[in-house]
Amino acid sequence: MSDPVSVPPALRAQLLGIEHSSLLSTRAMTWSEVMSRITAQLTFTSAVLVVLALTVNNHNLQESFRPLAVGLGFALLLTGTLTTLRVHYASLEDAQLMRGMNRLRAGYVALDPGLEPYLTTGFTDDRPGLVRTYGLGYTRSGAQQVMASAIFFSSVVNGLVAGGWVGILAAPAGRTVAVLVGVVAGLGYLAAFMYAVARLFAQAERMPELVHFPSAPSSPS
Repeated sequence: MSDPVSVPPALRAQLLGIEHSSLLSTRAMTWSEVMSRITAQLTFTSAVLVVLALTVNNHNLQESFRPLAVGLGFALLLTGTLTTLRVHYASLEDAQLMRGMNRLRAGYVALDPGLEPYLTTGFTDDRPGLVRTYGLGYTRSGAQQVMASAIFFSSVVNGLVAGGWVGILAAPAGRTVAVLVGVVAGLGYLAAFMYAVARLFAQAERMPELVHFPSAPSSPS
């Protein structure tokens, strides 16, 4: 193996640039796939609502509404949950891709320290570096970041489906009971899913081997 010190800086910069392009392409393909799955899930949801609306409006099919709604609602909730899981894992993959690009920018800064003031995104692969990259220099609160994410949007849609599905199951007990049970089920689904997602993200962040270029500690004033 060649000594890294003997590799010309221009060649090192070229190799880093090739890797950077590869990570950017992978990130674009990942989110293209995820957005396609979310679009397909929303299309399926719209189709189910249209079918149920037509069933209600057709007096000859009104008796079939409840079993049809239960079956389609279960299918909708199942596919929606699988879609949201894919969004979650894509988010974990995206964090790793961003971490990798931060490492490459650390390599750029090592080649030319004068580049550091011109970088809007982060060049460390720890949490502060990722936050800087995701926010492009602007720090968002955790609640803002979560509520603006695709996984929260997908989970909210699933929560609405879960609430409606459970409400239909509880319909024989009365309208009031069905509404209350449906609301509790929808909120419970959303809370449980987001709690599980938060736990998985926290586990990933606690892996010290992921950080190769931490931020420099703040100097005492």
